[in-house]
Amino acid sequence: MAKAAIPYPTIPNAGAMGEFIGAFDIPSKVTDYVYRCSFSHVWNAITTRHSDTMDCKFLVDGKRVIVGLAHPAFVRFRERAGRNLSDREASYIGAEYLRERLEQEDEHSLYDVSASDVLRMIDKLGIR
Repeated sequence: MAKAAIPYPTIPNAGAMGEFIGAFDIPSKVTDYVYRCSFSHVWNAITTRHSDTMDCKFLVDGKRVIVGLAHPAFVRFRERAGRNLSDREASYIGAEYLRERLEQEDEHSLYDVSASDVLRMIDKLGIR
């Protein structure tokens, strides 16, 4: 008899995409500066940037910042968990990566996040 899959809770894609994550602040660990951040949306960058990523767009102090999450991590997650990541979960992963970088004042307009870092963020956030 096969074991029944244990359903894990997901973060549902409820509401408008721009409301997945509310505005948030990230204080620098290097200086006293506080970054003002807001989430905009996610999209598949294969067609727009010719990149094998899921891109998350944020505004940081009013400037556009893209966090590109390596797609192979999404495939590995599906193999491991038996389900796909939701867009909302991807936005949380992007926000957490952005938080880590800005805490160190590592400011860029584009972050290409490796598959191993995406999987690390998934584990850090407890997404199953």
